[in-house]
Amino acid sequence: MALIRKLYDWVLQWASTPYALPVLFIVSFVESSFFPIPPDILLIAMVVAAPAGWFRFALVCSIGSVLGGVFGYLIGYQFMEIIGNRIVEFYHFQEKWDKIGLLYDKYNAWAVAAAGFSPLPYKVFTLAAGAFEINFLTFVLASAVSRAARFFLVAALIYKFGPPFKILIEKYFNTFTIIFMILLVLGFFILKVIL
Repeated sequence: MALIRKLYDWVLQWASTPYALPVLFIVSFVESSFFPIPPDILLIAMVVAAPAGWFRFALVCSIGSVLGGVFGYLIGYQFMEIIGNRIVEFYHFQEKWDKIGLLYDKYNAWAVAAAGFSPLPYKVFTLAAGAFEINFLTFVLASAVSRAARFFLVAALIYKFGPPFKILIEKYFNTFTIIFMILLVLGFFILKVIL
């Protein structure tokens, strides 16, 4: 908890600097294809630190995430054997891989949208979309709608309830961290159970 708290405090210190947006973009990009930590943490910290920038922060986060999803799609489509399989192994989804393909066959854009908005591991779905050759335009549109909906909702809520929320975060930081980690693990668990 102490390490996460230090990271949170560090992010708050520079969240309103010129480097915040590029870092948010990079984290959003890599999370959509292979990185395990979602960009929501940085997005929340930035909106808390500089509430007036909430719309811009959500937009950058959404664009980075969708472009990262496209990169994940490319990995799945073109480099599954070289890179994609290692990512799938890292998240322990080897057994579920074919079932993700069946989800795409049955629900197509809805599977992308569900993973893009929920705590399900979006990166696995971006790789699978490329590997199973889901229609690229459908993938991009579903990703754009779901990721933007998620990040704009988070940013708008933090903007609206910012000062009280910041006090709440400060007071119950450890509890929020535990809840967030539980939700992250729950997303992976739900995906494994569904598949």
